[in-house]
Amino acid sequence: MTLRLRLGAYLLALHLLLFGAAAWLLIGRPVWFVAAEALLLGSLVLGFALLRRALEPLGYTRRFHDLLQDGHYANRLAAPGSRELEELVAMFNTMLAALHRERLAAGEQQGFLDRLLEATPGAVLVFDFDGAVSLVNASALALLGIERPQGHALPDWLAGIAPLARGLDARARERSLDLIAQLDALPLGDSRLLTDLEGRRYRAQRGRFYDRGFARHFLMVEELTAELEDSERATYAKLVRVLAHEVNNTVAATRSVLDSLLFYRSQLNESDAADFATAIEAVKRRNLSLGEFIDRFTRVVKMPAPELRPVRMKEMIDDILWLNREQCASRGITLRWRRCDEVPPVALDAQLMEGALLNIVKNAIEAVAARQAAGAEGGHVEVSLERDGDGLVLAVFDSADLLGEVPPRQLFTPFFSTKQGGQGIGLMFVREVLMRHGFAYSLASTGNGETRFAIRFSITARDL
Repeated sequence: MTLRLRLGAYLLALHLLLFGAAAWLLIGRPVWFVAAEALLLGSLVLGFALLRRALEPLGYTRRFHDLLQDGHYANRLAAPGSRELEELVAMFNTMLAALHRERLAAGEQQGFLDRLLEATPGAVLVFDFDGAVSLVNASALALLGIERPQGHALPDWLAGIAPLARGLDARARERSLDLIAQLDALPLGDSRLLTDLEGRRYRAQRGRFYDRGFARHFLMVEELTAELEDSERATYAKLVRVLAHEVNNTVAATRSVLDSLLFYRSQLNESDAADFATAIEAVKRRNLSLGEFIDRFTRVVKMPAPELRPVRMKEMIDDILWLNREQCASRGITLRWRRCDEVPPVALDAQLMEGALLNIVKNAIEAVAARQAAGAEGGHVEVSLERDGDGLVLAVFDSADLLGEVPPRQLFTPFFSTKQGGQGIGLMFVREVLMRHGFAYSLASTGNGETRFAIRFSITARDL
């Protein structure tokens, strides 16, 4: 029973008792009886009127509660007719106005945050109090290859509970899970440089903020591959130019001095002259080798811009296989096509691309030969050219599988080589050619006893 009903019942019961007591006046003093009944009736009416006015704030409180419950912060309570209620209603309306302003501000901030997250090129993941993803932007979905992430924690993907994006091949799925594992292991407040299985590098940071008094975590991931490669390329180019300048000056001066020294051969004894000439020629050969060594580095730095023309990839690969067939046959290495689809011509610089592919095939052959020198028999180098959606994938496989223990980020860094005595120039040249063309590439162990160098060529409508 509500307070209004209880108070009303009390007033009614009290006045009924008074009406009953006034009935004693009916016999002796009827006039007094009528006056008493009228007075009591007026008292009852006045009591109910005062009760209604006294409980009127409860009605405003109930309407205020309904507005809060429904979220109608833009509405206002009507002005009361009572002076006593004006202060209460004014306070309610002030609170509604403040809540309305805060809702507008929160909505505008949330809208700005949503647009900012979608516009930022970096990946952002925000977690709830239980560590599950509550907010994620499009860059994070594309980078990690995940779908429907809300409600899932990072370990859910590692355990196979949360779904990865459809259409990921085995290699992309492995790369995604490896990057998720690295992010999950990132300590709070730490910022690290991470590398995925394809050698791409990222700066990842885990932080926290407080929501309603409790801590929530967030992750920010920014890809730095292009930026770091540009910096490495600029540093490498500057270093090579300085070295080339100093070495070429020294080589030219030394060659001139050595040629001049040969004129003194006739002044020596016959036995001494032969040794003298042999020593001079040996120094000249080493001098020439030093010049050629520097030239190989400068060719990477001074590489011209690609001149794009339609090229049939099959014909180019056939030429490369033909050039290396005798060398492979003499070593017992199988050199052949693994798969060759009918593909349209690709717009590229034929000379630069042929040089890059020659390097890739040469490295594969040398890797198999190195494996043979370690006691393995046979071996193969196979080439695959196939359609893949809206592009082409050219892959070179070798059975040496020498990259199982090599970190991917080291493969294309300056001066790094897996070959004993290697200078790391070949892969640098290949990387530079592919980057200038804008072709994606990867070099890694397949996990099946092979190494795979894959290049993805895009096909435009003009190529079809």
